[in-house]
Order: sequence, then structure tokens, then C-alpha cells
Amino acid sequence: QVQLVESGGGSVQAGDSLRLSCAASGRPFHSYAMGWFRQAPGKDREFVAAINWNGGKTYYPESVRGRFTISRDHAKNTVYLQMDSLEPEDTAVYYCAADFPGTLEISRLTTSSEYDYWGQGTQVSVSS
Repeated sequence: QVQLVESGGGSVQAGDSLRLSCAASGRPFHSYAMGWFRQAPGKDREFVAAINWNGGKTYYPESVRGRFTISRDHAKNTVYLQMDSLEPEDTAVYYCAADFPGTLEISRLTTSSEYDYWGQGTQVSVSS
């Protein structure tokens, strides 16, 4: 089992930055890939970012590429999502997820069904 706890959400204005954190526990941190998804009211869950097991590969959709950065700290068993130049369209509940074992090609980590464990989510609200 893997337990994931997100933090760092909040209410900001357009153009501001936020950094989300996801603390993982349960299995060795290097044994799974990680991803971030978001879900706005009335919309499907959307892929935001993914990082492979050792942090050497990352992947983003066009909607956030250049604004969001995913990273992981193996000493702290934590994955981060740095979000810059936030837009009102980024308003959503953000979830981190773990894919165990982290052996999938990173391009497959855009699909929520590939992940085995999920956090409870953290709200991000961006006002114009």
C-alpha cells in the first residue's frame, strides 16, 4: 500500500504561483512513478504532470507545459508541483497519484486508470 497526502493548495490571483506537495509513505519511494491530476466542477479528471521513478523523465500536457514543473525529493519521500503564472482555468481540486511499480513508459502516465494509489486532493482557486 502507498499513502499519499497532498498539501499546499489555496486561493491566489491570476499570475501568482503555488507549490503543491505530496508526501508518500508505505512502499519505497523509488519504486513508483508519480503524477498530478486535477478536476474542476462538472469536468472530467485531467492529467497535469508525471514524473518517472527516479525523476529523470517528466511529462506535461500542452495546457500547463512551461508553467508547471513536477519534481521529486527522495530524501523527503515527496513529489512537488510548482505552478507559475496561474490562470483562472487552473482552478480545480488537485490530486497526486502513484503508479506501482513505476515501470510504465512515461507517455502512458497521462491516464488516470494507470495509477494505483491516490491522495485526497487539495483545492486550488485562482481569481482573475
